[in-house]
Amino acid sequence: MSGARGTGAATEPLLRLDGVHVRYGTIEAVRDLSLRVESGEIVTLLGSNGAGKSTTLRTISGLLTPARGTVTFNGASLRGVPAHAIVRRGIAHAPEGRRIFPRMTVAENLDLGAFVRADRAAIAADREHVLDLFPRLRERLHQGAGTMSGGEQQMLAVARALMARPRLLLLDEPSMGLAPVLVDVIFETIASIRDEGMTVLLVEQNARAALSIADRAYVLESGGLKLEGAARDLADNPDVVRAYLGG
Repeated sequence: MSGARGTGAATEPLLRLDGVHVRYGTIEAVRDLSLRVESGEIVTLLGSNGAGKSTTLRTISGLLTPARGTVTFNGASLRGVPAHAIVRRGIAHAPEGRRIFPRMTVAENLDLGAFVRADRAAIAADREHVLDLFPRLRERLHQGAGTMSGGEQQMLAVARALMARPRLLLLDEPSMGLAPVLVDVIFETIASIRDEGMTVLLVEQNARAALSIADRAYVLESGGLKLEGAARDLADNPDVVRAYLGG
Protein backbone atom coordinates (compact mmCIF):
# COMPACT_ATOMS: atom_id res chain seq x y z
CA MET A 1 0.00 0.00 0.00
CA SER A 2 2.62 2.46 -1.04
CA GLY A 3 3.12 5.13 -3.68
CA ALA A 4 4.62 8.51 -4.34
CA ARG A 5 3.08 11.67 -2.91
CA GLY A 6 2.08 14.20 -5.56
CA THR A 7 4.73 16.86 -6.09
CA GLY A 8 2.83 19.33 -8.23
CA ALA A 9 4.85 18.51 -11.35
CA ALA A 10 3.08 18.89 -14.68
CA THR A 11 2.38 15.20 -15.19
CA GLU A 12 -0.73 13.27 -16.15
CA PRO A 13 -3.04 13.08 -13.11
CA LEU A 14 -3.91 9.66 -11.76
CA LEU A 15 -7.61 10.37 -12.35
CA ARG A 16 -9.19 12.86 -14.72
CA LEU A 17 -12.81 13.60 -15.57
CA ASP A 18 -13.48 15.72 -18.66
CA GLY A 19 -16.92 17.11 -19.42
CA VAL A 20 -18.75 14.25 -17.71
CA HIS A 21 -22.56 14.14 -17.87
CA VAL A 22 -24.52 11.45 -16.00
CA ARG A 23 -28.27 10.95 -16.24
CA TYR A 24 -30.90 8.99 -14.35
CA GLY A 25 -33.49 8.73 -17.07
CA THR A 26 -34.28 12.32 -18.04
CA ILE A 27 -32.70 13.77 -14.91
CA GLU A 28 -29.16 15.07 -15.36
CA ALA A 29 -27.44 14.29 -12.04
CA VAL A 30 -23.96 15.40 -13.13
CA ARG A 31 -23.38 17.97 -15.85
CA ASP A 32 -20.18 18.95 -17.62
CA LEU A 33 -17.98 17.95 -14.69
CA SER A 34 -14.22 18.14 -15.06
CA LEU A 35 -11.79 17.41 -12.25
CA ARG A 36 -8.45 15.80 -11.56
CA VAL A 37 -6.87 13.81 -8.75
CA GLU A 38 -3.09 13.68 -8.54
CA SER A 39 -1.24 10.65 -7.24
CA GLY A 40 -0.73 10.75 -3.47
CA GLU A 41 -3.26 13.41 -2.52
CA ILE A 42 -6.64 13.57 -0.82
CA VAL A 43 -9.27 15.39 -2.85
CA THR A 44 -12.68 16.00 -1.32
CA LEU A 45 -16.00 16.63 -3.07
CA LEU A 46 -18.31 18.92 -1.13
CA GLY A 47 -21.92 19.86 -1.76
CA SER A 48 -25.44 19.49 -0.46
CA ASN A 49 -27.58 16.39 -0.88
CA GLY A 50 -28.35 15.85 -4.55
CA ALA A 51 -25.32 17.81 -5.75
CA GLY A 52 -23.96 14.82 -7.66
CA LYS A 53 -21.14 13.72 -5.36
CA SER A 54 -22.08 10.05 -4.93
CA THR A 55 -23.05 9.84 -8.59
CA THR A 56 -19.56 11.01 -9.49
CA LEU A 57 -17.95 8.24 -7.43
CA ARG A 58 -20.31 5.63 -8.86
CA THR A 59 -19.39 6.77 -12.36
CA ILE A 60 -15.67 6.50 -11.66
CA SER A 61 -16.05 2.98 -10.26
CA GLY A 62 -18.10 1.82 -13.25
CA LEU A 63 -21.45 1.45 -11.51
CA LEU A 64 -22.85 4.18 -13.77
CA THR A 65 -22.03 5.03 -17.38
CA PRO A 66 -21.64 8.68 -18.37
CA ALA A 67 -23.88 9.93 -21.15
CA ARG A 68 -21.04 12.18 -22.35
CA GLY A 69 -17.48 12.94 -21.34
CA THR A 70 -14.52 10.80 -20.37
CA VAL A 71 -13.10 9.25 -17.21
CA THR A 72 -9.37 8.55 -17.50
CA PHE A 73 -7.43 6.56 -14.90
CA ASN A 74 -3.67 6.08 -15.01
CA GLY A 75 -3.64 7.40 -18.57
CA ALA A 76 -6.34 5.03 -19.93
CA SER A 77 -10.02 5.66 -20.62
CA LEU A 78 -12.52 3.75 -18.48
CA ARG A 79 -15.22 3.96 -21.16
CA GLY A 80 -16.91 0.57 -21.40
CA VAL A 81 -14.79 -1.03 -18.66
CA PRO A 82 -17.00 -3.05 -16.27
CA ALA A 83 -16.88 -2.38 -12.54
CA HIS A 84 -14.98 -5.56 -11.61
CA ALA A 85 -12.31 -4.76 -14.19
CA ILE A 86 -11.99 -1.22 -12.81
CA VAL A 87 -11.18 -2.77 -9.42
CA ARG A 88 -8.44 -4.78 -11.12
CA ARG A 89 -7.08 -1.58 -12.66
CA GLY A 90 -6.62 -0.12 -9.17
CA ILE A 91 -9.79 1.69 -8.02
CA ALA A 92 -11.61 0.57 -4.87
CA HIS A 93 -14.92 2.07 -3.75
CA ALA A 94 -16.24 2.12 -0.18
CA PRO A 95 -19.83 3.22 -0.89
CA GLU A 96 -22.25 5.21 1.21
CA GLY A 97 -24.10 2.95 3.63
CA ARG A 98 -21.08 0.62 4.12
CA ARG A 99 -22.55 -2.30 2.11
CA ILE A 100 -20.68 -4.93 4.09
CA PHE A 101 -21.83 -8.56 4.04
CA PRO A 102 -23.61 -8.78 7.42
CA ARG A 103 -23.87 -12.59 7.60
CA MET A 104 -20.18 -13.07 6.99
CA THR A 105 -17.42 -12.58 9.54
CA VAL A 106 -15.04 -9.67 9.54
CA ALA A 107 -12.34 -11.99 8.21
CA GLU A 108 -14.55 -13.19 5.36
CA ASN A 109 -15.42 -9.61 4.40
CA LEU A 110 -11.72 -8.75 4.27
CA ASP A 111 -11.01 -11.81 2.14
CA LEU A 112 -13.69 -10.71 -0.32
CA GLY A 113 -12.00 -7.32 -0.58
CA ALA A 114 -8.98 -9.11 -2.04
CA PHE A 115 -10.97 -11.17 -4.56
CA VAL A 116 -9.09 -9.69 -7.54
CA ARG A 117 -5.72 -10.74 -6.14
CA ALA A 118 -3.77 -14.01 -6.13
CA ASP A 119 -0.65 -12.91 -4.23
CA ARG A 120 -1.39 -14.80 -1.01
CA ALA A 121 1.61 -13.67 1.01
CA ALA A 122 0.94 -10.01 0.17
CA ILE A 123 -2.76 -10.45 0.93
CA ALA A 124 -1.88 -11.80 4.38
CA ALA A 125 0.49 -8.89 4.96
CA ASP A 126 -2.14 -6.37 3.87
CA ARG A 127 -4.70 -7.95 6.18
CA GLU A 128 -2.31 -7.46 9.08
CA HIS A 129 -1.81 -3.87 7.98
CA VAL A 130 -5.52 -3.02 7.89
CA LEU A 131 -5.99 -4.72 11.26
CA ASP A 132 -3.22 -2.50 12.61
CA LEU A 133 -5.03 0.51 11.15
CA PHE A 134 -8.31 -0.61 12.76
CA PRO A 135 -7.48 -2.58 15.95
CA ARG A 136 -11.18 -3.01 16.75
CA LEU A 137 -11.52 -5.22 13.69
CA ARG A 138 -8.78 -7.49 14.98
CA GLU A 139 -10.76 -7.95 18.19
CA ARG A 140 -13.84 -8.92 16.13
CA LEU A 141 -12.15 -10.87 13.35
CA HIS A 142 -14.39 -13.93 13.68
CA GLN A 143 -17.54 -12.03 14.64
CA GLY A 144 -20.47 -11.62 12.28
CA ALA A 145 -20.08 -8.25 10.57
CA GLY A 146 -23.77 -7.45 10.97
CA THR A 147 -23.52 -7.66 14.77
CA MET A 148 -20.98 -4.83 15.01
CA SER A 149 -21.67 -1.17 15.70
CA GLY A 150 -22.08 1.32 12.87
CA GLY A 151 -18.62 2.72 13.47
CA GLU A 152 -17.04 -0.72 13.37
CA GLN A 153 -18.91 -1.53 10.17
CA GLN A 154 -17.57 1.67 8.61
CA MET A 155 -14.04 0.68 9.57
CA LEU A 156 -14.65 -2.69 7.94
CA ALA A 157 -15.93 -1.05 4.74
CA VAL A 158 -12.74 1.01 4.45
CA ALA A 159 -10.51 -1.93 5.39
CA ARG A 160 -12.23 -4.19 2.86
CA ALA A 161 -11.64 -1.61 0.11
CA LEU A 162 -7.96 -1.38 1.08
CA MET A 163 -7.62 -5.14 0.71
CA ALA A 164 -7.84 -4.70 -3.07
CA ARG A 165 -4.55 -2.78 -2.77
CA PRO A 166 -5.93 0.10 -4.88
CA ARG A 167 -4.03 3.03 -6.30
CA LEU A 168 -7.16 5.16 -5.80
CA LEU A 169 -9.58 4.80 -2.89
CA LEU A 170 -13.09 6.25 -3.30
CA LEU A 171 -14.77 6.97 0.05
CA ASP A 172 -18.44 7.96 0.19
CA GLU A 173 -19.59 9.53 3.46
CA PRO A 174 -17.28 7.56 5.78
CA SER A 175 -18.36 9.53 8.87
CA MET A 176 -22.12 9.30 8.34
CA GLY A 177 -23.97 8.38 11.53
CA LEU A 178 -20.83 7.99 13.64
CA ALA A 179 -20.15 9.33 17.12
CA PRO A 180 -17.65 12.21 17.16
CA VAL A 181 -14.86 10.08 18.68
CA LEU A 182 -15.19 7.56 15.82
CA VAL A 183 -15.30 10.36 13.24
CA ASP A 184 -11.89 11.42 14.54
CA VAL A 185 -10.59 7.84 14.21
CA ILE A 186 -11.85 7.53 10.62
CA PHE A 187 -10.32 10.82 9.50
CA GLU A 188 -7.03 10.17 11.27
CA THR A 189 -6.86 6.84 9.44
CA ILE A 190 -7.64 8.42 6.06
CA ALA A 191 -4.84 10.93 6.63
CA SER A 192 -2.43 8.15 7.66
CA ILE A 193 -3.08 6.05 4.55
CA ARG A 194 -2.54 9.15 2.40
CA ASP A 195 0.78 9.64 4.18
CA GLU A 196 1.66 6.06 3.18
CA GLY A 197 1.10 7.00 -0.47
CA MET A 198 -2.58 6.17 -1.02
CA THR A 199 -4.61 8.48 -3.25
CA VAL A 200 -8.09 9.27 -1.92
CA LEU A 201 -11.19 10.85 -3.44
CA LEU A 202 -13.49 11.64 -0.54
CA VAL A 203 -17.19 12.54 -0.49
CA GLU A 204 -18.14 13.84 2.93
CA GLN A 205 -20.93 15.92 4.49
CA ASN A 206 -18.65 16.86 7.39
CA ALA A 207 -16.97 19.57 5.37
CA ARG A 208 -14.84 20.87 8.21
CA ALA A 209 -13.28 17.45 8.85
CA ALA A 210 -12.84 16.76 5.14
CA LEU A 211 -11.10 20.07 4.47
CA SER A 212 -8.84 19.55 7.49
CA ILE A 213 -7.18 16.51 5.86
CA ALA A 214 -7.65 17.20 2.14
CA ASP A 215 -5.07 18.71 -0.21
CA ARG A 216 -7.65 20.07 -2.65
CA ALA A 217 -11.43 20.30 -2.86
CA TYR A 218 -14.23 20.68 -5.39
CA VAL A 219 -17.64 22.09 -4.48
CA LEU A 220 -20.55 20.73 -6.53
CA GLU A 221 -23.93 22.35 -6.88
CA SER A 222 -26.87 20.87 -8.82
CA GLY A 223 -24.54 18.42 -10.57
CA GLY A 224 -22.07 21.04 -11.74
CA LEU A 225 -18.80 22.45 -10.49
CA LYS A 226 -19.16 25.63 -8.42
CA LEU A 227 -15.75 26.08 -6.77
CA GLU A 228 -12.37 24.38 -6.70
CA GLY A 229 -9.06 25.04 -5.03
CA ALA A 230 -6.66 24.17 -2.25
CA ALA A 231 -8.53 22.82 0.76
CA ARG A 232 -7.05 25.46 3.07
CA ASP A 233 -8.25 28.23 0.75
CA LEU A 234 -11.78 26.86 0.47
CA ALA A 235 -11.93 26.48 4.25
CA ASP A 236 -11.52 30.28 4.40
CA ASN A 237 -13.86 31.05 1.49
CA PRO A 238 -16.88 32.99 2.82
CA ASP A 239 -19.32 31.13 0.57
CA VAL A 240 -18.00 27.75 1.73
CA VAL A 241 -17.98 28.85 5.37
CA ARG A 242 -21.55 30.06 5.14
CA ALA A 243 -22.92 27.06 3.23
CA TYR A 244 -20.95 24.14 4.69
CA LEU A 245 -19.03 25.14 7.81
CA GLY A 246 -21.78 26.70 9.84
CA GLY A 247 -20.44 30.23 9.55
